[in-house]
Amino acid sequence: MFKRVGIFMLSGLALQAFAEQKPKWELGLGAAAMSFPDYRGSDESRVYAFPIPYVVYRGEKIKADRQGARAELIDFGDVAHIDLGLNGSIPVSSVKNQARQGMPSLSGAIEIGPALEVHFYKSEGDRVRLKMRVPVTYGITLGNGIGSNSWQASPNLNLDIRDVAGLPGWNLTMLTGPIYATTRRHAYFYDVAPQYATAERPAYKATAGYSGAQFVAGLSKRFDKTWVGAFMRYDNLNGAVFRDSPLVKTRSYLAGGVAVAWVLGQSSEMVDAD
Repeated sequence: MFKRVGIFMLSGLALQAFAEQKPKWELGLGAAAMSFPDYRGSDESRVYAFPIPYVVYRGEKIKADRQGARAELIDFGDVAHIDLGLNGSIPVSSVKNQARQGMPSLSGAIEIGPALEVHFYKSEGDRVRLKMRVPVTYGITLGNGIGSNSWQASPNLNLDIRDVAGLPGWNLTMLTGPIYATTRRHAYFYDVAPQYATAERPAYKATAGYSGAQFVAGLSKRFDKTWVGAFMRYDNLNGAVFRDSPLVKTRSYLAGGVAVAWVLGQSSEMVDAD
């Protein structure tokens, strides 16, 4: 529900490479700068700049790349597959957020869960791909002790275009779709318990259901020993079941970021890579 970090974040982009021979593993270092609201529905944003590891592993079942770290669970050939994905998010201080002042801060979390990917279309020459991806993730919070903010599902249509606009090596990904979550997930972000209620922030209790919609576009290119990427995300919370929470200060927003990474080493073994 809030910010993913590291090279995986610029893959919330799902920047897609296309089938060719590549090293089985690559290691490097990079840096990223990103601007995000404190949480979905917040009208307060922060700019983050931090170093990131560049880790790519193209195993037969275990993979770590710009789409995140994941393990393939079930393979249906060229039609579909199910994998287990891993991502992370960073904490939000309620001291710095005006709408949440006096309330508990939001802890950082690890997001883990299965994702079904169904392939709809692949053009001749593999330049364009259209697929549906249905990730279902469970959030494990890492604040004062280990807790949980429960389940979220974000089915989306994903369009990948290689050599976009005739520019060799530049890959564009666009994805869009709704988000759904449990009562517990919504409560973590949008509930206002009676003890935290004020004249401007009445008590509120969220329910399960529709969480709004997202649109993400990402652009990337791999040079010889350098990778660069950028993304933009638009969220719309109109119709979300928590839209009347006093913590929702805006129903739409833009977020974005850029990153660059330098490849410092790679394996001599080459494998087929998507």
